[in-house]
Amino acid sequence: MRYVIAVLAVAGIVVSCLALAQHYGAPARPIDLTHSAWNSAYVNQSSFATVYGMPVALLGVAGYLLLAVLVLLRRVVLTVYFAGIGLAYGLYLTNIEAHILHVWCVFCVASLILTVLIAILAFAALIFNRPAVTSR
Repeated sequence: MRYVIAVLAVAGIVVSCLALAQHYGAPARPIDLTHSAWNSAYVNQSSFATVYGMPVALLGVAGYLLLAVLVLLRRVVLTVYFAGIGLAYGLYLTNIEAHILHVWCVFCVASLILTVLIAILAFAALIFNRPAVTSR
């Protein structure tokens, strides 16, 4: 299961890099909500796309890289912990998209799906992959 989580984390790095490219890309066109509720450039260039001057997408790259390293080092508890933090932050950002920006980012939604899958699998690994207790 750890290799599946590692592959999902690598996919998350790719998605976050694409979002980062949108962040530094051409300026976003004004949104017209009558045509589409999807505008990744608008979301990635909004004031919510940075934390203390650092792009959120760059935090995503770092977070997914950390998850990949932790799971490959078999640090299951730390993987669950950081996957939970990533999931909570992803849900926070999704709430901003839904209730403040009223626009969705394809990369953000894909990242949230990957984070949910990683968190579920990491938690399952914690629960089901415990070493057997031997009696004396």
